[in-house]
Amino acid sequence: MKFQEKGTVFFVGAGPGDPSLLTVKAARILALADVVIVDRLVSEGIITEFVNSSAEIIPVGKQGGSEASTSQKEINELLCSAALRHKAVVRLKGGDVSLFSNILDELQALNDNGIHYEIVPGITALSGAAAYTGIPLTARGLSTGVRILTYYKSSAVSDDAWQELATLKDTLVFYMSANALHEVVSKLLEAGAEPLTPFVVIEQATTPNQYVHQFTLQQFHFMQEDFNFVSPSLVIIGKVIELYNKFAWLPETNDRTPYFTPLEAVTRSLDLITEYQK
Repeated sequence: MKFQEKGTVFFVGAGPGDPSLLTVKAARILALADVVIVDRLVSEGIITEFVNSSAEIIPVGKQGGSEASTSQKEINELLCSAALRHKAVVRLKGGDVSLFSNILDELQALNDNGIHYEIVPGITALSGAAAYTGIPLTARGLSTGVRILTYYKSSAVSDDAWQELATLKDTLVFYMSANALHEVVSKLLEAGAEPLTPFVVIEQATTPNQYVHQFTLQQFHFMQEDFNFVSPSLVIIGKVIELYNKFAWLPETNDRTPYFTPLEAVTRSLDLITEYQK
């Protein structure tokens, strides 16, 4: 593997949680890394098992509502600064780097500064969650495809789109939407979705603390209880959920404690970024 004089940034997908789901190529790159700039939703096992012991580890986690989150501007600056000082810089992201991550901003920053990069895919949270719950996402006769979405504000999905989604011909998967789940369910029902359509919320998929909640749209819609789903949570809606109880193979767990360490103010990487810019 050759590196330019200025250094190369490797965008590496760490997978959804289980360290053994890391790809062979990702493991090889981590073993050569000089510095690893890592998201919060990356298993500690990946750091301890696969990262070069002499590499510098810099956490740049983000968490909704946390003041400890690292800004995208800081991350962009850190990537560029690190590439000027090291041959092999790894930007390690949970899941796959191209799905609901801020890779576009980071790629643009590297392009603007003439820094070489490579993109290494990882197992998505969706594929990991589906596999570890035994849910075939496009089971014949139950689903014609998969829609991968996120819902964080009312304008994220148009009214016309809700009408199409409510037919539930496809399996619907919502990333980063557990906190807005009541609104998602209401939108689907208002658009004509079958009230008895099943869905699951999968907390911390593929980790030892994976936990699966089962509902129907109607059942969840009339619930008075406020659910606080453990992050990260993935929502899968559709007829294929009927297969979950039949084909689930992973033993159930009642452990809903966070597998990924929540951010604390003391973990902010701002001081490290400042040091890199000296």
